[in-house]
Amino acid sequence: MQVPAYPIPNLADVAESVRQGRCILFLGAMASAPSPAGCPYTYRTAPPGGAELSRRLARACNYPYDDTWNLLRVSLYYQIQTSRSRLVEAIQREITGCNAPDGTGRIEYDPSPALHMLAALPFPIIITTNYDRLFDRALKRALTLDGREKDPIVKVYNPDGAPEYVTLDPSERNPVLLKLHGDIENRDSIVVTEEDYLCFIEKMSNEKEHPIHLNIRSRINTWPVLFIGYSLKDYNLRLLYRTMRWYLDPATLPLSYSIDPYPDQLIVSIFQEMVRFVEDDLWKFVPALYEAVTGRAYPP
Repeated sequence: MQVPAYPIPNLADVAESVRQGRCILFLGAMASAPSPAGCPYTYRTAPPGGAELSRRLARACNYPYDDTWNLLRVSLYYQIQTSRSRLVEAIQREITGCNAPDGTGRIEYDPSPALHMLAALPFPIIITTNYDRLFDRALKRALTLDGREKDPIVKVYNPDGAPEYVTLDPSERNPVLLKLHGDIENRDSIVVTEEDYLCFIEKMSNEKEHPIHLNIRSRINTWPVLFIGYSLKDYNLRLLYRTMRWYLDPATLPLSYSIDPYPDQLIVSIFQEMVRFVEDDLWKFVPALYEAVTGRAYPP
């Protein structure tokens, strides 16, 4: 294992689980955020995060309240004022590309270097609440550790029925990518408004219609989960994480990891039996994890 230039808590433990193909990646929107100043990996043309997407939608529909950062409420208002179709079209425009600075047209967003690094690692199961297809594309461009092309199995949340079957043991070459809040090309699958979330949580209490297939839930209960691109301060994410592990004794579960440079200390105290918080920027942690697993640095 390569030793990073600076110590990162828990890196060795995470890297070993990833190398063995026994770690679940839970991927959030901030994995596609712009790289910070001084980072050797340049990524500037990035899709908006949840709060910024909410503010853009709020401006577009003249949202009358102060919580313009609240995507659940803003999107619900947008839908009521216009239509479901127009809401999804607006989201699609914002997260798939932007206008070129020189006014020559639109630029399509490309996967960030962090996404490419993560796609190259042997995660057999990836769960994401992102609507875009950036990680889908990164996976399809990635190679396994022994140089074979990856062929991911993409599963999208179905609000109208049971989840599609998923094998108990997906492989590095055929990883399962579960798009838990839908795919932007499938309008009926999107979970974005308050009502969408209520319906989603209601389905989680129904064994036959649970959004996460039983085989994935089985692995969630036996393998570490690595949260990247999220803050567990997010109420909806905490609710989702807890409902995935209802009725289970925290002492029997594997320790999960959250990469968060500024974790909320109240949340840390609540989750200390289940989650180890690594106080580091993902633009430092992900390259270090890539190097620790593959034995080589990802080129700038």
